[in-house]
Amino acid sequence: MFDSIQVEARQILNTLAFTPFEECQPLSRKFDTIPARVGLYAFRHSSEELLYIGKAKNLRDRLRGGHKAFLWGWLDRYDPEEVRIAFVTLNNWQKPGLLYELETLILQATNPPYNVKIPKEL
Repeated sequence: MFDSIQVEARQILNTLAFTPFEECQPLSRKFDTIPARVGLYAFRHSSEELLYIGKAKNLRDRLRGGHKAFLWGWLDRYDPEEVRIAFVTLNNWQKPGLLYELETLILQATNPPYNVKIPKEL
């Protein structure tokens, strides 16, 4: 089973990291284009790539509720036009622990600068 989780984590990482920047969702106040579904998301910079990776039971609500990546991006003086969000929704998600495992594997593989805590082991 762990191998299948690793394969799924790699597929999600590829989507989060390699979706063309222009196809990622721009920052907004309401995030109406982000679905209200379970998934993983990434803050991406146009040239510096992945800034933050996270998981959410409701992607839209997670982003609408504020996020430290917004503050850190402002402190780092990133132009909001150069930061976008990539996301992957997960269908039929019945085991929340697997969401944590997927996030952990992706964080370990990428080590984004805005993720302060990256689990060392599953």
